Amino acid sequence: MSESEVSKPKRVRVMIVDDSALVREMLTGILSADPEIEVVGTAPDPLVAREKIKALNPDVITLDVEMPHMSGIEFLEKIMRLRPMPVVMISTLTQEGADTTLRALELGAVDYVAKPTQRLSESFGALKEEICSKVKMAATARVRGAGSARRPAAAAAQAAPAAAGAENHLDAIAIGASTGGVEALGELLSAVPPGSPGILVVQHMPGNFTGRFAARLDATLPLKVTEAQDGAAILPGCVYIGPGGRHLALAREANGKLVCRVTEGPAESGHVPSVDHLFRSMAQLGRRTVGVILTGMGRDGAAGLKLMREAGAHTIAQDAATSVVYGMPRVAVELDAAASVLPLSRIAGAMLAAGGATNAGGR
Repeated sequence: MSESEVSKPKRVRVMIVDDSALVREMLTGILSADPEIEVVGTAPDPLVAREKIKALNPDVITLDVEMPHMSGIEFLEKIMRLRPMPVVMISTLTQEGADTTLRALELGAVDYVAKPTQRLSESFGALKEEICSKVKMAATARVRGAGSARRPAAAAAQAAPAAAGAENHLDAIAIGASTGGVEALGELLSAVPPGSPGILVVQHMPGNFTGRFAARLDATLPLKVTEAQDGAAILPGCVYIGPGGRHLALAREANGKLVCRVTEGPAESGHVPSVDHLFRSMAQLGRRTVGVILTGMGRDGAAGLKLMREAGAHTIAQDAATSVVYGMPRVAVELDAAASVLPLSRIAGAMLAAGGATNAGGR
């Protein structure tokens, strides 16, 4: 093997699964144009894809939802049970049907791209950068099989006995997440018992998704989960999901009551809602809060978590081994913003036991 072959970086090997020949052709053109990506095969349906995956062993699959013989969601479920691997959903239903996309993310899909419904060539061209970046990011993701999904809420709640002694010492908890966060938040919140401090959550997600995301969590958890409304009182046992396209913050009113503050505003750290925006507002309460940063691409939340720690709050970052994408937590650790770095399964107990702890310095 020549020296040039040894030094040549490995390209991400992708398989495209879509029942539309036109879409397969367009995606092949977009992905193949990126020097860091190689399209190793395409398939018109899951049955063909199954055999090609065995033969070609791709690094990443792009997967449509509506296909003959078996839906993309059914196929994704089988993949995550039998051969877990990074999957990026690309379908019109991911744009219009938030529940479909959320189900895919809950099952372990790394990310999604909304397929355009009109003027495909022009619209796909505008998505080129997003498609390529998400495929390359997916190749670095740590994908867990279906057997590692969230525990039943009742059993999980029993696994966090530390909450009972800590709940009266905390005013609120803030959690930020991005890529991989839908699955991680479901698991984390399933381990939080009723009566725990109010929890404010920023998950990077479009505006038409956050309401459905809150509703899905509310239907499966012992907590009350809603999309945050401006002025809503922060109450024990309640979770407030920041609405996509608007910022979420904590505010203290003149009478001392803590409320959600939902506002329009420019992107912070590249996002609306921004985790940094939420964490910065939490820092005003100091040691009576906990900040948690979960799996995600980029750096949103790291600077805000640092402010929280400097104000005396207890701060936690998810560890690399359990993060789907170790981006946001990694930057927080590098900034020394996290007092604790923990696997996902230990975060609920740690954040609920943190009431009254001062962690402004040291590790």
